Amino acid sequence: MSRLDSLHAALDELDASHLRRVRRDLESPCSPHAIINGRTITAFCSNDYLGLAADSRLADALAEGARRWGAGAGASHLVCGHYAVQRELEERLAAFVTCERALVFSSGFMANMGIIPALVGRGDAIFADRLNHASLIDGMLLSRAAMHRYPHLDMAALERQLAGSRAKTKLIISDAVFSMDGDIAPLRELMTLAERFDAWLLIDDAHGFGVLGPQGRGALAEADISGERLIQMATLSKAAGVSGAFVAGEATVIEWLMQKARTYLFTTGSPPALAHALLASAALIEASDERRAHLAALIKRLRSSLAQKRWKLLPSRTPIQPLIIGSNADALALGDALMKQGLWISAIRPPTVPAGSARLRITLSAAHTADDVDRLTEAINRLED
Repeated sequence: MSRLDSLHAALDELDASHLRRVRRDLESPCSPHAIINGRTITAFCSNDYLGLAADSRLADALAEGARRWGAGAGASHLVCGHYAVQRELEERLAAFVTCERALVFSSGFMANMGIIPALVGRGDAIFADRLNHASLIDGMLLSRAAMHRYPHLDMAALERQLAGSRAKTKLIISDAVFSMDGDIAPLRELMTLAERFDAWLLIDDAHGFGVLGPQGRGALAEADISGERLIQMATLSKAAGVSGAFVAGEATVIEWLMQKARTYLFTTGSPPALAHALLASAALIEASDERRAHLAALIKRLRSSLAQKRWKLLPSRTPIQPLIIGSNADALALGDALMKQGLWISAIRPPTVPAGSARLRITLSAAHTADDVDRLTEAINRLED
Protein backbone atom coordinates (compact mmCIF):
# COMPACT_ATOMS: atom_id res chain seq x y z
CA MET A 1 0.00 0.00 0.00
CA SER A 2 1.40 3.42 -0.95
CA ARG A 3 1.59 6.27 1.50
CA LEU A 4 -1.35 7.98 -0.21
CA ASP A 5 -3.35 4.74 -0.13
CA SER A 6 -2.72 4.43 3.61
CA LEU A 7 -4.01 7.97 4.14
CA HIS A 8 -7.11 7.25 2.04
CA ALA A 9 -7.73 4.14 4.14
CA ALA A 10 -7.32 6.09 7.36
CA LEU A 11 -9.78 8.72 6.13
CA ASP A 12 -12.22 5.97 5.24
CA GLU A 13 -11.91 4.70 8.81
CA LEU A 14 -12.78 8.17 10.10
CA ASP A 15 -15.87 8.17 7.89
CA ALA A 16 -16.91 4.71 9.09
CA SER A 17 -16.58 5.83 12.71
CA HIS A 18 -18.42 9.13 12.07
CA LEU A 19 -15.28 10.99 13.11
CA ARG A 20 -14.32 12.98 10.02
CA ARG A 21 -14.52 16.72 10.69
CA VAL A 22 -15.74 19.24 8.13
CA ARG A 23 -15.58 23.01 7.82
CA ARG A 24 -18.40 25.37 6.97
CA ASP A 25 -17.51 28.66 5.32
CA LEU A 26 -19.09 31.65 7.01
CA GLU A 27 -20.07 34.50 4.73
CA SER A 28 -20.69 36.95 7.58
CA PRO A 29 -18.83 38.22 10.67
CA CYS A 30 -18.86 36.11 13.84
CA SER A 31 -22.40 36.43 15.23
CA PRO A 32 -25.25 34.24 16.47
CA HIS A 33 -26.98 35.17 13.22
CA ALA A 34 -24.64 33.80 10.59
CA ILE A 35 -24.79 33.31 6.83
CA ILE A 36 -23.66 30.05 5.22
CA ASN A 37 -24.20 29.41 1.51
CA GLY A 38 -26.48 32.43 1.37
CA ARG A 39 -28.70 31.10 4.16
CA THR A 40 -29.13 32.84 7.50
CA ILE A 41 -28.89 30.50 10.48
CA THR A 42 -28.73 30.89 14.25
CA ALA A 43 -25.39 29.64 15.58
CA PHE A 44 -24.85 28.18 19.04
CA CYS A 45 -21.26 27.02 18.65
CA SER A 46 -18.83 29.94 18.93
CA ASN A 47 -16.85 31.02 22.00
CA ASP A 48 -17.80 34.68 21.48
CA TYR A 49 -19.37 34.77 24.94
CA LEU A 50 -19.86 38.53 25.23
CA GLY A 51 -20.76 39.08 21.58
CA LEU A 52 -17.74 41.33 21.01
CA ALA A 53 -16.13 39.64 17.99
CA ALA A 54 -18.20 41.66 15.51
CA ASP A 55 -18.73 44.71 17.74
CA SER A 56 -18.24 47.84 15.65
CA ARG A 57 -16.17 49.44 18.41
CA LEU A 58 -13.59 46.67 18.20
CA ALA A 59 -13.63 46.71 14.41
CA ASP A 60 -13.01 50.46 14.49
CA ALA A 61 -10.20 50.01 17.03
CA LEU A 62 -8.59 47.33 14.87
CA ALA A 63 -8.76 49.55 11.80
CA GLU A 64 -7.36 52.47 13.78
CA GLY A 65 -4.59 50.23 15.07
CA ALA A 66 -3.70 49.10 11.56
CA ARG A 67 -3.50 52.69 10.38
CA ARG A 68 -1.32 53.62 13.36
CA TRP A 69 0.88 50.52 13.58
CA GLY A 70 0.68 48.84 10.18
CA ALA A 71 -0.26 45.26 9.34
CA GLY A 72 2.61 43.18 10.75
CA ALA A 73 5.19 43.09 13.53
CA GLY A 74 8.22 42.39 11.34
CA ALA A 75 10.20 40.27 13.79
CA SER A 76 10.04 38.30 17.03
CA HIS A 77 9.37 40.29 20.19
CA LEU A 78 12.96 40.10 21.46
CA VAL A 79 14.53 41.14 18.17
CA CYS A 80 12.63 44.23 17.04
CA GLY A 81 9.00 43.10 16.91
CA HIS A 82 7.71 44.42 20.23
CA TYR A 83 5.73 47.67 20.24
CA ALA A 84 4.76 50.26 22.80
CA VAL A 85 1.08 49.40 22.35
CA GLN A 86 1.86 45.77 23.26
CA ARG A 87 3.65 46.87 26.42
CA GLU A 88 0.60 48.99 27.26
CA LEU A 89 -1.70 46.00 26.69
CA GLU A 90 0.39 43.76 28.96
CA GLU A 91 0.30 46.38 31.71
CA ARG A 92 -3.47 46.76 31.27
CA LEU A 93 -4.08 43.01 31.45
CA ALA A 94 -1.84 42.54 34.48
CA ALA A 95 -3.68 45.29 36.34
CA PHE A 96 -7.06 43.87 35.28
CA VAL A 97 -6.33 40.44 36.77
CA THR A 98 -4.42 42.00 39.70
CA CYS A 99 -1.06 40.42 38.88
CA GLU A 100 2.38 42.02 38.86
CA ARG A 101 3.06 41.38 35.20
CA ALA A 102 1.63 39.80 32.04
CA LEU A 103 3.07 38.45 28.79
CA VAL A 104 1.03 38.27 25.58
CA PHE A 105 1.30 35.27 23.22
CA SER A 106 -0.05 34.83 19.70
CA SER A 107 -2.53 32.14 20.80
CA GLY A 108 -3.60 30.15 23.83
CA PHE A 109 -2.13 26.98 22.33
CA MET A 110 1.24 28.67 21.90
CA ALA A 111 1.06 30.05 25.44
CA ASN A 112 0.53 26.65 27.04
CA MET A 113 3.11 25.00 24.79
CA GLY A 114 5.63 27.60 25.95
CA ILE A 115 4.79 28.00 29.63
CA ILE A 116 4.96 24.36 30.71
CA PRO A 117 8.39 23.39 29.29
CA ALA A 118 9.80 26.66 30.63
CA LEU A 119 8.78 25.69 34.18
CA VAL A 120 9.51 21.95 34.34
CA GLY A 121 11.63 19.35 32.59
CA ARG A 122 13.21 15.94 33.08
CA GLY A 123 13.20 14.92 36.74
CA ASP A 124 10.24 17.16 37.54
CA ALA A 125 6.58 16.15 37.83
CA ILE A 126 3.29 17.43 36.44
CA PHE A 127 -0.11 16.72 37.95
CA ALA A 128 -2.99 17.38 35.58
CA ASP A 129 -6.74 16.94 35.38
CA ARG A 130 -7.58 14.20 32.90
CA LEU A 131 -9.95 16.49 30.96
CA ASN A 132 -7.50 19.35 30.45
CA HIS A 133 -7.33 21.00 27.04
CA ALA A 134 -5.15 19.52 24.29
CA SER A 135 -2.75 22.48 24.46
CA LEU A 136 -1.97 21.66 28.09
CA ILE A 137 -1.47 17.99 27.25
CA ASP A 138 0.88 18.80 24.39
CA GLY A 139 2.81 21.25 26.57
CA MET A 140 3.21 18.52 29.17
CA LEU A 141 4.54 16.08 26.58
CA LEU A 142 6.98 18.66 25.27
CA SER A 143 8.37 19.31 28.75
CA ARG A 144 9.50 15.67 29.24
CA ALA A 145 8.55 15.88 32.91
CA ALA A 146 6.87 12.89 34.56
CA MET A 147 3.12 13.15 33.99
CA HIS A 148 0.45 12.20 36.52
CA ARG A 149 -3.16 12.64 35.38
CA TYR A 150 -5.83 12.52 38.06
CA PRO A 151 -9.53 11.71 37.47
CA HIS A 152 -11.58 14.76 36.59
CA LEU A 153 -11.91 17.13 39.59
CA ASP A 154 -10.77 14.38 42.00
CA MET A 155 -8.84 16.31 44.65
CA ALA A 156 -8.30 13.24 46.83
CA ALA A 157 -6.54 11.47 43.96
CA LEU A 158 -4.44 14.57 43.28
CA GLU A 159 -3.45 14.77 46.93
CA ARG A 160 -2.29 11.13 46.88
CA GLN A 161 -0.24 11.72 43.74
CA LEU A 162 1.42 14.79 45.19
CA ALA A 163 2.15 13.04 48.47
CA GLY A 164 3.84 10.17 46.64
CA SER A 165 6.06 12.36 44.48
CA ARG A 166 9.71 13.01 45.23
CA ALA A 167 10.21 15.35 42.29
CA LYS A 168 12.20 18.50 42.99
CA THR A 169 9.78 20.72 41.08
CA LYS A 170 6.05 20.02 40.92
CA LEU A 171 3.50 21.66 38.65
CA ILE A 172 -0.27 21.31 39.03
CA ILE A 173 -2.21 22.12 35.85
CA SER A 174 -5.95 22.57 35.37
CA ASP A 175 -8.44 24.28 33.15
CA ALA A 176 -10.55 26.75 35.12
CA VAL A 177 -13.67 26.17 33.00
CA PHE A 178 -13.49 22.88 31.12
CA SER A 179 -14.17 23.58 27.47
CA MET A 180 -16.21 20.47 26.65
CA ASP A 181 -18.05 19.96 29.98
CA GLY A 182 -18.57 23.56 31.09
CA ASP A 183 -17.84 22.79 34.74
CA ILE A 184 -15.40 24.72 36.92
CA ALA A 185 -12.31 23.38 38.70
CA PRO A 186 -12.17 23.57 42.52
CA LEU A 187 -9.67 26.40 42.40
CA ARG A 188 -9.36 27.02 46.12
CA GLU A 189 -8.67 23.35 46.80
CA LEU A 190 -6.07 23.32 44.02
CA MET A 191 -4.37 26.34 45.56
CA THR A 192 -4.38 24.72 49.00
CA LEU A 193 -2.71 21.60 47.61
CA ALA A 194 -0.16 23.66 45.69
CA GLU A 195 0.82 25.47 48.89
CA ARG A 196 0.91 22.29 50.96
CA PHE A 197 3.14 20.42 48.51
CA ASP A 198 5.21 23.42 47.33
CA ALA A 199 4.03 23.20 43.72
CA TRP A 200 3.46 25.68 40.93
CA LEU A 201 -0.20 26.03 39.96
CA LEU A 202 -1.00 26.81 36.32
CA ILE A 203 -4.65 27.63 35.59
CA ASP A 204 -5.94 27.94 32.04
CA ASP A 205 -8.84 30.40 32.26
CA ALA A 206 -9.59 30.53 28.54
CA HIS A 207 -13.33 30.12 29.05
CA GLY A 208 -13.71 32.05 32.30
CA PHE A 209 -11.91 35.28 31.43
CA GLY A 210 -14.44 37.98 30.54
CA VAL A 211 -17.36 35.89 31.80
CA LEU A 212 -16.74 35.02 35.46
CA GLY A 213 -15.72 37.12 38.42
CA PRO A 214 -16.17 40.82 39.15
CA GLN A 215 -16.04 42.86 35.91
CA GLY A 216 -15.23 39.62 34.06
CA ARG A 217 -11.78 39.30 35.64
CA GLY A 218 -12.05 35.52 35.45
CA ALA A 219 -12.51 32.37 37.48
CA LEU A 220 -9.55 33.07 39.76
CA ALA A 221 -10.97 36.47 40.71
CA GLU A 222 -14.31 34.82 41.37
CA ALA A 223 -12.60 32.29 43.64
CA ASP A 224 -10.57 35.12 45.25
CA ILE A 225 -7.23 33.33 45.16
CA SER A 226 -3.77 34.69 44.43
CA GLY A 227 -0.15 34.01 45.31
CA GLU A 228 3.37 33.89 43.94
CA ARG A 229 3.07 30.22 42.94
CA LEU A 230 -0.06 30.91 40.88
CA ILE A 231 0.25 31.37 37.09
CA GLN A 232 -2.84 32.15 35.06
CA MET A 233 -3.32 31.95 31.32
CA ALA A 234 -6.31 33.32 29.44
CA THR A 235 -7.15 33.68 25.78
CA LEU A 236 -8.09 36.92 24.05
CA SER A 237 -10.02 35.21 21.26
CA LYS A 238 -13.14 34.14 23.15
CA ALA A 239 -14.95 36.60 25.43
CA ALA A 240 -12.42 39.28 24.44
CA GLY A 241 -13.48 38.91 20.81
CA VAL A 242 -10.09 39.42 19.13
CA SER A 243 -7.05 37.10 19.09
CA GLY A 244 -4.11 35.96 21.19
CA ALA A 245 -3.58 35.02 24.83
CA PHE A 246 -1.71 36.16 27.90
CA VAL A 247 -0.06 34.67 30.95
CA ALA A 248 0.01 36.63 34.21
CA GLY A 249 1.68 36.18 37.55
CA GLU A 250 4.55 37.32 39.75
CA ALA A 251 7.03 39.55 37.89
CA THR A 252 9.99 37.18 38.22
CA VAL A 253 7.96 34.28 36.84
CA ILE A 254 6.86 36.30 33.82
CA GLU A 255 10.43 37.48 33.20
CA TRP A 256 11.57 33.84 33.25
CA LEU A 257 8.85 32.88 30.78
CA MET A 258 9.84 35.73 28.48
CA GLN A 259 13.43 34.40 28.52
CA LYS A 260 12.59 30.69 28.15
CA ALA A 261 9.18 30.11 26.51
CA ARG A 262 10.17 28.97 23.02
CA THR A 263 6.75 29.74 21.50
CA TYR A 264 7.32 33.37 22.52
CA LEU A 265 11.02 33.61 21.67
CA PHE A 266 11.06 32.01 18.26
CA THR A 267 8.01 33.34 16.47
CA THR A 268 7.20 36.65 14.84
CA GLY A 269 5.27 38.89 17.20
CA SER A 270 1.54 39.29 16.69
CA PRO A 271 0.49 42.41 14.75
CA PRO A 272 0.52 45.48 17.03
CA ALA A 273 -2.86 46.48 15.59
CA LEU A 274 -4.34 43.56 17.54
CA ALA A 275 -2.99 45.02 20.78
CA HIS A 276 -4.63 48.33 19.91
CA ALA A 277 -7.97 46.52 19.46
CA LEU A 278 -7.46 44.49 22.64
CA LEU A 279 -7.05 47.64 24.71
CA ALA A 280 -10.54 48.59 23.56
CA SER A 281 -11.72 45.05 24.32
CA ALA A 282 -10.38 45.20 27.89
CA ALA A 283 -12.40 48.36 28.50
CA LEU A 284 -15.53 46.76 27.04
CA ILE A 285 -15.11 43.61 29.16
CA GLU A 286 -14.77 45.66 32.32
CA ALA A 287 -17.94 47.61 31.47
CA SER A 288 -20.02 44.59 30.40
CA ASP A 289 -21.87 43.65 33.58
CA GLU A 290 -25.16 44.06 31.71
CA ARG A 291 -24.02 41.65 29.03
CA ARG A 292 -22.93 39.13 31.65
CA ALA A 293 -26.30 39.42 33.41
CA HIS A 294 -28.10 38.84 30.10
CA LEU A 295 -25.87 35.84 29.41
CA ALA A 296 -26.63 34.37 32.85
CA ALA A 297 -30.35 34.79 32.16
CA LEU A 298 -30.01 32.96 28.84
CA ILE A 299 -28.16 30.08 30.52
CA LYS A 300 -30.94 29.77 33.09
CA ARG A 301 -33.59 29.94 30.36
CA LEU A 302 -31.95 27.18 28.32
CA ARG A 303 -31.50 24.86 31.29
CA SER A 304 -35.07 25.31 32.52
CA SER A 305 -36.62 24.84 29.06
CA LEU A 306 -34.95 21.69 27.74
CA ALA A 307 -37.02 18.59 28.49
CA GLN A 308 -33.94 16.33 28.79
CA LYS A 309 -35.88 13.12 28.25
CA ARG A 310 -33.26 11.18 26.32
CA TRP A 311 -30.42 13.70 26.06
CA LYS A 312 -29.05 15.23 29.25
CA LEU A 313 -27.29 18.49 29.90
CA LEU A 314 -24.14 18.28 31.98
CA PRO A 315 -24.20 20.45 35.12
CA SER A 316 -22.78 23.85 34.13
CA ARG A 317 -23.38 27.47 35.06
CA THR A 318 -21.17 28.74 32.24
CA PRO A 319 -22.04 29.56 28.61
CA ILE A 320 -20.87 26.05 27.70
CA GLN A 321 -23.93 23.78 27.90
CA PRO A 322 -23.07 20.25 26.67
CA LEU A 323 -26.02 18.06 25.66
CA ILE A 324 -24.86 14.44 25.91
CA ILE A 325 -26.10 12.27 23.04
CA GLY A 326 -23.87 9.17 23.24
CA SER A 327 -22.97 7.76 19.84
CA ASN A 328 -21.09 9.66 17.17
CA ALA A 329 -23.72 8.88 14.53
CA ASP A 330 -26.59 10.07 16.73
CA ALA A 331 -24.81 13.31 17.61
CA LEU A 332 -24.18 14.03 13.91
CA ALA A 333 -27.77 13.17 13.03
CA LEU A 334 -29.16 15.54 15.64
CA GLY A 335 -26.83 18.30 14.52
CA ASP A 336 -27.94 17.80 10.92
CA ALA A 337 -31.63 17.81 11.91
CA LEU A 338 -31.18 21.10 13.75
CA MET A 339 -29.23 22.62 10.85
CA LYS A 340 -32.18 21.88 8.56
CA GLN A 341 -34.21 24.08 10.91
CA GLY A 342 -31.64 26.87 10.73
CA LEU A 343 -29.92 26.07 14.04
CA TRP A 344 -26.18 25.40 14.04
CA ILE A 345 -24.55 23.41 16.88
CA SER A 346 -21.39 21.42 16.31
CA ALA A 347 -21.31 17.73 17.22
CA ILE A 348 -18.28 17.06 19.43
CA ARG A 349 -16.85 13.56 19.19
CA PRO A 350 -13.74 11.62 20.26
CA PRO A 351 -10.89 12.25 20.70
CA THR A 352 -12.06 15.67 21.88
CA VAL A 353 -14.39 13.93 24.37
CA PRO A 354 -14.31 10.36 25.75
CA ALA A 355 -15.73 7.56 23.60
CA GLY A 356 -19.46 7.11 24.09
CA SER A 357 -20.00 10.72 25.21
CA ALA A 358 -20.50 12.46 21.86
CA ARG A 359 -22.45 15.63 22.39
CA LEU A 360 -23.83 18.83 21.03
CA ARG A 361 -21.78 21.57 22.66
CA ILE A 362 -24.29 24.40 22.97
CA THR A 363 -22.55 27.70 23.61
CA LEU A 364 -24.43 30.87 24.44
CA SER A 365 -23.47 34.46 23.78
CA ALA A 366 -24.65 37.76 25.15
CA ALA A 367 -25.53 38.52 21.52
CA HIS A 368 -28.22 35.81 21.56
CA THR A 369 -31.78 36.81 22.33
CA ALA A 370 -34.34 35.01 24.48
CA ASP A 371 -36.19 34.18 21.24
CA ASP A 372 -33.04 32.51 19.86
CA VAL A 373 -32.84 30.28 22.91
CA ASP A 374 -36.55 29.47 22.78
CA ARG A 375 -36.27 28.42 19.12
CA LEU A 376 -33.42 26.09 20.02
CA THR A 377 -35.04 24.46 23.04
CA GLU A 378 -38.34 23.98 21.22
CA ALA A 379 -36.58 22.32 18.30
CA ILE A 380 -34.58 19.96 20.52
CA ASN A 381 -37.63 19.07 22.58
CA ARG A 382 -39.58 18.20 19.40
CA LEU A 383 -36.75 15.99 18.17
CA GLU A 384 -36.62 14.17 21.52
CA ASP A 385 -40.30 13.12 21.33
